[in-house]
Amino acid sequence: MTRERSLFDRSDATAEAEGDARAEADVAEGRLIGHGAVRRWLASWGTGTRPPRPRIGD
Repeated sequence: MTRERSLFDRSDATAEAEGDARAEADVAEGRLIGHGAVRRWLASWGTGTRPPRPRIGD
């Protein structure tokens, strides 16, 4: 019996390269959200007082 290929078994080298290029451009331009800001935001989940999501530069 053969296994049906899932979405994760397929790859699109062009789309992956385009995504990598966009990510590298974001890093080069400083369009980043700091780890600490994301960590604080995620830690607030389930507390009933979730602050706004982090923004670029946080």
